[in-house]
Amino acid sequence: MEEEPNKSTATVDDIDYEVGQDNIQVFGLDIHNPVFAISGGVVVVFVILTLLFPVTTGDFFAWLRPWLTDNFDWLLMIAGNLFVLFSLVLIVTPLGSIRLGGADARPDYSYLGWFSMLFAAGMGIGLMYFGVSEPLGHYQAALGGVTVENGVRTDWAPLGGAEGDTAAAQSLAMAATIYHWGLHPWAIYAVLALSLAFFSYNRGLPLTLRSVFYPLLGERVWGWPGHIIDTLAVFATLFGLATSLGFGAEQAMAGIEFLFGIPATDGNKVILIVVITAIALVSVVAGLEAGVKRLSEINMALALTLLLFILLAGPTLVIVTGFFRNTVSYFTYLLPLANPFGREDVNFLHGWTTFYWAWWISWSPFVGMFIARVSRGRTVREFMTCVLIVPTVLSIIWMSTFGGTAIDQVAVAGNALVAEASDDLKLFIMANALPLTQIVSFVGIVLVIIFFVTSSDSGSLVIDTITAGGKVDAPTAQRVFWASFEGLVAITLLLSGGLAALQSAAVATGLPFAVLLVLMMFSTWRGLRGERYVTTIPASAPGQ
Repeated sequence: MEEEPNKSTATVDDIDYEVGQDNIQVFGLDIHNPVFAISGGVVVVFVILTLLFPVTTGDFFAWLRPWLTDNFDWLLMIAGNLFVLFSLVLIVTPLGSIRLGGADARPDYSYLGWFSMLFAAGMGIGLMYFGVSEPLGHYQAALGGVTVENGVRTDWAPLGGAEGDTAAAQSLAMAATIYHWGLHPWAIYAVLALSLAFFSYNRGLPLTLRSVFYPLLGERVWGWPGHIIDTLAVFATLFGLATSLGFGAEQAMAGIEFLFGIPATDGNKVILIVVITAIALVSVVAGLEAGVKRLSEINMALALTLLLFILLAGPTLVIVTGFFRNTVSYFTYLLPLANPFGREDVNFLHGWTTFYWAWWISWSPFVGMFIARVSRGRTVREFMTCVLIVPTVLSIIWMSTFGGTAIDQVAVAGNALVAEASDDLKLFIMANALPLTQIVSFVGIVLVIIFFVTSSDSGSLVIDTITAGGKVDAPTAQRVFWASFEGLVAITLLLSGGLAALQSAAVATGLPFAVLLVLMMFSTWRGLRGERYVTTIPASAPGQ
């Protein structure tokens, strides 16, 4: 016999809230009071203080990240595992037949447009930056084996490494890389995106983070508890994006120096961020359809073209067979890599995994809300399968192609240049060993820049929605404000401490948001269970 639905989630009729009811209109803006004021004010103060005291803030960020990862790695690891389990459970349970937007809702976008937008938003710059550097870095660390000084491991090898065994080192390296880009990050995005989509489209609540907590907080979500939740989401999104924009600027500038000889100085990186932010502002003004969607589709086409070229021009047989081997390796090592306790590979765990989980979590409000905005009409099962499984498969293909080519160049061809290059330059050095080097490198730079633009554009749309009380048609000037400050935050963090400062900011904002995401799972579960009692899903509805 089924349980009674929770009363707080049984009907939408009892929820007396109008989207934007707490907004104020001033200077032509339509902003939520006090979320916009607090978020905007803190960001402006942060930029000013960081620029005035770069050494002090640089030292602070250098201390912050290791302190957080040393003390809270268990929290991030456990949370990441819970998100994967929750997502898989929803795919196989009857709750998967619930349709986002109601039984009669149908998707607003084709599969191609939908995949293009969610993939460009979700992984973008990171795939370009880490596609070569991470698999190759893990391979070299694993091949070097374990080193211990004063009873503490000092190497960066995943798990126990694979000293002197090239095949085992490659298998472990690809498994570790795919672990960071596969089910776990996409489960983080899927949990938040599903929560937002369900409570917005099925319950008529504002498209903001606070709405997800209605089953737990009731009407209090419209007060200060909700203000705090939305403000944390803004900070997490802003600093998570700034981290990605910093990686993008580093790699694009390295590629420009490699191709055109323009030095990758801090000044030139700042100029690059300013120029790309200006391009993003044009896309912001153009709107979702003409801006983000079109750029995302261009990006997907270019990325697939680059992928196919490397597949054909590189070691094709190694890449194709590597896809299957790497998939097997991923699932072979998945449980040991996901284990949060008793780990001896602390450098790998803290330097890679816990940073990644905090980074993905800090990105989750941005990516999750963006995916929610473009996912009306999908069933829960269709949504979870596509958001979780399809990008994971694409990530395996991408890493097998780029990482597999680089490892083959080092292990078989003895290409020491790509092994010794800096992380932001590895992609271009790898391409230098292939035909049409100049064209391939140029396409790589263009891809990084377009990923940069779509991330900034999408992020400003999301932050504006949060700070406009859930309105998706707020004045364009508000999105321009947030797009501008995304670039400014990236610039200030780069100048104050480089990538280390960017990574510290992502971890600092992602950690508290991990707790909110765990609570969000319970709230969404209660909401979905309640939906089964108030909605009749036709037996013939697609996706069941």
